Amino acid sequence: MAAKGKESEAGGPVPGEAGETLFVLLGAGVTLLSHPLIYAKLLIQVGHEPLSPVEGTNLLGRKVLYLPGFFTYARHIVQVDGRRGLFRGLAPRIVSSALCTMTRGSMKKVCPVEDMEHVSNKDDMRTSLRKLATETSHEMVTQCVCRIISHPFHVISVRCMVQFVGREMKYSGLLSSIGKIFKEEGILGFYVGLVPYLLGDALFLWCCNLLSHFINTYAVDDNQLRQASVIRSYTKFVMGIAVAMLTCPFLLVGNLMAVNNCGLVVGLPPYSPVFSSWIQCWKYLAAQGLLFRGSTLFFRRLPASNH
Repeated sequence: MAAKGKESEAGGPVPGEAGETLFVLLGAGVTLLSHPLIYAKLLIQVGHEPLSPVEGTNLLGRKVLYLPGFFTYARHIVQVDGRRGLFRGLAPRIVSSALCTMTRGSMKKVCPVEDMEHVSNKDDMRTSLRKLATETSHEMVTQCVCRIISHPFHVISVRCMVQFVGREMKYSGLLSSIGKIFKEEGILGFYVGLVPYLLGDALFLWCCNLLSHFINTYAVDDNQLRQASVIRSYTKFVMGIAVAMLTCPFLLVGNLMAVNNCGLVVGLPPYSPVFSSWIQCWKYLAAQGLLFRGSTLFFRRLPASNH
């Protein structure tokens, strides 16, 4: 038994470390597969529409103009930059994903989820809400720390991708991009657009958790529904999809601020105004009716103002 314990201490990574490495690799894989989607969405968010709208019909049979969807947009990127062009800005996104995964692992060690009181069906309303607030606050702190640590690489990734619009090469490599941002904008240059992202994360977590809690507590009845436990397990996932739409304006503003006045075409007039703050950017988009630009990649109707 002693020999076996010794062998466990001496050889190979402990299960926790192996699990964290696996999560980092899985995160990198998901980032790789989703990158073309994120890339096309970002170009749409910054207002790059290189392709003409096509005529189609809506559910009522009326003729409407539709902007190109993801597949058409991706085909255009391939025509301009080749297939490798679909992965512009991938490296900093993978670094950002890995940092998030490792930070979450470290936060779990510092403040284990198992040590917290979890919501139970037997709790009264006051107790369950107190426990829910504690759980959500813990999630929010973890997410905020992850966001702060990984945001510099998000900024680099966004700037690398939007160079497609002006055909620039200012941000070409990871290390050179870090040096360029630090030289031109200082340490704060790595955190442009951070505030709307943090607010979006907080809004998402609180809305998602509260809605899931109330649906699971008051709408799902164990006596009337045989699969009540199964339904509860999917509630948070479904609510996450619904609530994600509410955070779209925050993500849009965050991405626009990441490229605002950074020396690239998309962040300068006449392509885009120069914003003094993310609030000014929000007000500008709201006045133009563009707060949800890029919120969908399919069946994108041409805004009435563009007709």
